This record gives sequence, C-alpha cells and structure tokens, in this order.
Amino acid sequence: MTFQITPATPSDYQLFADIIQTVWRGMDNKDWYLADNADYTCHMLTSGEGLGYKAIETETGEVAGIFLAVIPGLSEENMGRDAGLPEEELPLVAHMDTAAVLPQYRGHQLQYRLMQAAEADLRAMGFRYLMGTIHPDNVYSMNNGLKQGYQIIGEKLKHGGLRRAILMKDLYQSSRQ
Repeated sequence: MTFQITPATPSDYQLFADIIQTVWRGMDNKDWYLADNADYTCHMLTSGEGLGYKAIETETGEVAGIFLAVIPGLSEENMGRDAGLPEEELPLVAHMDTAAVLPQYRGHQLQYRLMQAAEADLRAMGFRYLMGTIHPDNVYSMNNGLKQGYQIIGEKLKHGGLRRAILMKDLYQSSRQ
C-alpha cells in the first residue's frame, strides 16, 4: 500500500472524530487514549487552534489515519507550563495532540509520517517546542515519540486525571544535531 499525507479541511471534523472513536473502541487499554469527539475536532479544525492531517491510501482513496496538532497559545492547558518554560516562550509551544490509525492500515509508519508532516508545518510557522502526552505503558506511541527525538520531561495526571508521560522536542536543538 502507498499513502499520501494531506492537510485536513474544517469539513473533515466528523471523519476525524469517527476514526478516533473507532480506534478507541478497538483498544484493550482504553485509558491509554483520550478519544476526542466531533465537537472538539470541529473546534480545532475551524478555529485556527489546530492543524489536521490525513493519511490517504492512494489506490482506494480511503483515509487510513489522522493526526491533530493543537496550538494552545497562553491557555492554562499549554504544556510549556509543565516544562517550566517562561511565559514569553509559551506562544512557541504546539501540542502534538491526537494520532489515530485504523487497524487495517497499521504497520506502515503512518503515525510517524503524520507527525512529521505536522512538525514541518509547525516549524515553518515559527513554533519551537512540540509537546505531547502518552500513557507511560503505551510502548507503541512512546517508541514513536522517542524515535522522533522527543524526550520525557516528567509524568503527571492530565486530561482530567489520566496518568501521562509528558514529552517535549525542542526544534532548535533538534535542527543543530
């Protein structure tokens, strides 16, 4: 199979929510994954607070997976606060928020490829810090993040009390290596 990574449009919000819910329903460990709903994905794709990406299987045109990056601005949810960044650095933080790949398309590095597309756009937009949360026992997502240069900076209860490792990548340091 071959895949094309394309930006999402605001009208993709329900597709994003459907794929996220499908992936969540199929998980054995549901606390590993925060399943966004259509209201959240609609807000992120229409408000300018999020960037979405789709992995499309080129032969069938089927959407195989999605990724959502969030721009938290100065909100209390900005994970730059968890990292101890000064207030003036918080606008340079983007959250690598949600990845979902349908089971029949796994094994093609789609989460990695979707994140790389988001990273390239966020870098071009002037963001410096990419941050995300992963359940510490979710070795698949954890290995994907570590492979891309993210570092674990701590562990906290996030998203309403869910145990999460907090990961961060400094694009300025990454580009010098």
